[in-house]
Amino acid sequence: MNLSGIPVIVTGGASGLGAATAQLLAAQGARVGVFDLNAQAGESLARQLGGVFCKVDVTSEPDVTAGLDRAQEAHGVARVLINCAGIGLPAKIVSKGQPQPLGTFRKVIEVNLIGTFNCISKFAARLVQTELADTEERGVIINTASVAAFEGQVGQASYSASKGGLVAMTLTIAREFADRGVRCLTIAPGLFMTPLFNDLPASAVDSLTQQTLFPKRLGQPPEYAHLVKSIIENPMLNGETIRLDGGIRMQPR
Repeated sequence: MNLSGIPVIVTGGASGLGAATAQLLAAQGARVGVFDLNAQAGESLARQLGGVFCKVDVTSEPDVTAGLDRAQEAHGVARVLINCAGIGLPAKIVSKGQPQPLGTFRKVIEVNLIGTFNCISKFAARLVQTELADTEERGVIINTASVAAFEGQVGQASYSASKGGLVAMTLTIAREFADRGVRCLTIAPGLFMTPLFNDLPASAVDSLTQQTLFPKRLGQPPEYAHLVKSIIENPMLNGETIRLDGGIRMQPR
């Protein structure tokens, strides 16, 4: 799919992987809608890109519907959805003899898994009613999982479960929309320089990067964005989860 003039939505688009993706796609001529809760950062980025910002809680059906309405009014029906919105709340299942509060687990599942599905279902309902964008396809759905879906560390039960859910539903979604010309893929990043790493001490970051085969560093958001661009442009990529991780295999701790 040629990105020039194509309306796209990036959730979690105000920072990190989402912001880098929005910037790259806009540079390729895409018309970008930024969904995020951070209105200040989101509005600033949207202005820079000539796009539109929508304050959206991905777990809210009215918010997602309103965001899609606003982006559609500005750019037309979105053809590409990149789901980058997500949270991580590390917590052991049992700590100091006490069980993890169920609300902590539920919150991560709600945002990362249910929020992603919420965006997919409402985006796809509009997309399948459009004409083909080119001779082959209508659009693309790209989700963001994590290597924690496969090798979750201690304290990542909720995060791993949420990201594993994204991996599990990728092929199912691709199969459902295959006859409508809509592809679905998931990217599973390894260790990337995003706001999730802001609170980690340098020693912890260094320990984690040593688990990466090559290059031994944190990934940069533009490297994630580059893969998004490649997925959009290559119609033979479908129904798959792609690890983007420098060959890392996470250790238990």
